[in-house]
Order: sequence, then C-alpha cells, then structure tokens
Amino acid sequence: MSNIRLICASHTPMMEFIHPAPEVEAGARAAFADLAREVEAFDPQLIVMFAPDHFNGFFYDLMPPFCLGVRARGAGDWDYWADALPVPEALALDLVRHVQNEGVDLAYSYRMQADHGFTQPLALLTRDVTRYPVLPIFINGAAHPLPPVHRALALGASVGRFLAGRSERVLIIGSGGLSHDPPTPQMGHVGPEVEEFLIAGRNPAPEARARRQANVLAKGEALARGEAKGETLPLDAAWDEGLIEDFLAGRLGRFETMSDAEISARGGRGGHEIRAWVAAFAAMQAIGPYAATRHYYHPIDEWIAGMGMVSARNMAETV
Repeated sequence: MSNIRLICASHTPMMEFIHPAPEVEAGARAAFADLAREVEAFDPQLIVMFAPDHFNGFFYDLMPPFCLGVRARGAGDWDYWADALPVPEALALDLVRHVQNEGVDLAYSYRMQADHGFTQPLALLTRDVTRYPVLPIFINGAAHPLPPVHRALALGASVGRFLAGRSERVLIIGSGGLSHDPPTPQMGHVGPEVEEFLIAGRNPAPEARARRQANVLAKGEALARGEAKGETLPLDAAWDEGLIEDFLAGRLGRFETMSDAEISARGGRGGHEIRAWVAAFAAMQAIGPYAATRHYYHPIDEWIAGMGMVSARNMAETV
C-alpha cells in the first residue's frame, strides 16, 4: 500500500494584496505554514493536484470538463509562477490511459497553462512549485455548462485506483474555494469584447491583466466595507462548514446529487470549484478508509473566500 496523504485548501490571490484584521490573516498564514511543515516531513515523491482555472489558461474556444497537463507551465497571473512545472510525462500518459479505460473522458494537453489555482497552493504548501513532480489535473469550475459534480467523483475515484497500485509517497491536493463569489464574467451576460476574452483570452497584455486584477481587488475592498451587496453573494459559513464536515466524515454520497443550482445559490460563482475537493476526496476514498483533520476555517471577506484547510491520511498507511 502506498503512503497517500491529502490536503484540500482554499486559494485566493488577494492574500498578497489585501490584508484583513491582523489576527485573521495571521491565523490563515499559520495554518498554511503548519501544513507546509507536514508536507516537508512527508516528503512526497509525487503530487497529484486537482484545481480549477479562472479564464487564464482555459477558454471557451475549447473547454474540456477535465484536463491533465502532460506538459504544463504557470500562467503567470497575479505574479505567480510563469515557468515550466515538473510533470513526469510518461506517468501522466499512463494516468490518462487508465482513467479513460475506466470510462472518464480525461482530456490532456502538452501546453497546459496552470493559473493561481494550481500555483498558489503549490507555493504555500511546498515553498517551491518545482520541488516535487506534479500531475496537474484541471477541473472546470468556471465555464458553464459545468461538468456534473458526480463526474468529479468518478474522475477522482479513477485517479485513486491508479494511485493505489503505486509504491511512492503521494500527496493529493484539492485546490478551490468554498463559498466565494468573485466578479467572474459569464458567457451570455457580457458584451462582445468580454465575450471574445472568454473565448480566446490567453496570454493577455500586461495592461489588460492588470485592469482585470484591479477589478477583483476593488470588489474585495468593497466587500470588506460591507458594500457590493446585490452584485456579489456574501460568504456562506454554514454551507462551508457543512461541506467540511461531510468531507471529514467521508460522506461523499452527498455529491452524487449536488446540483449547480445549490452551489450557485449557496457558494456563488466560485463555489463551483468545490469539484476539486470532491475529486481529491474521491481519490482518497477509492484508495481505502481515511482519517481526516480540519486545520482551519474562516470566512474572509477581504479575500472573497471562505478559507478552509483540511488534510487526510490513508488509514492503512505504512510507517
């Protein structure tokens, strides 16, 4: 039995730009630092990461529900990593074949751009995004129509069965928001210029990226002042806490019937990123019974995120 660990964590690029109350920020950063020490002690030989994109690497010109980067590099958004990621190509292709043979249509890319949904958690948890080999698996959580949540379960379970037969130490990461409703444009509700960006907006000019990021920062600042009501859903701590409890207890059956309507109403536009946590825990459960730990939760308006962090280990893990 492989040694398998899991970490699921919210991400928010505003951590480096907007600062909530000092004790709130210190608590979130301390939780990430504690998890980083656990990762260092575990010293994974492989990271398998489920994460979304925010129209930085994937666009409507060709939007897969799921995609594995056989080769990948950071998108460079929010001043995060913009160079190559250390993807083991042969292993990536083996995983694609395995998942597809099990009936899940996993796309793959030799030129994947991984945005901050991948690179920020890697930086926070490993302190160096190139420190460990990584298999980056994109799950569409922004572009409607979205893959049904139960398909994220199927994807994760298939990946878990692939990992169960391996001998190396593996860290599974699920990266995504709990409740959060950033000003992400939606196809069908924007003008022609923004629509064209949603279709084919890769590699924007620095000025265009700066304008887009400034809009998100302004929204976070407005939320912190109690403004922007009606434009952005408030964070829903009760929904977030319920999700965390279900993951800790292994109640993944809930996600078989979870609808987009529920996620949008409770979690907001960014709440659909919960699919990454669903896939990660499904992988863990497919490997065998797990013991999970809650490390942190706090709704942080300034970061437009219900910030949560949990970990798990396989109960049959070798010592």
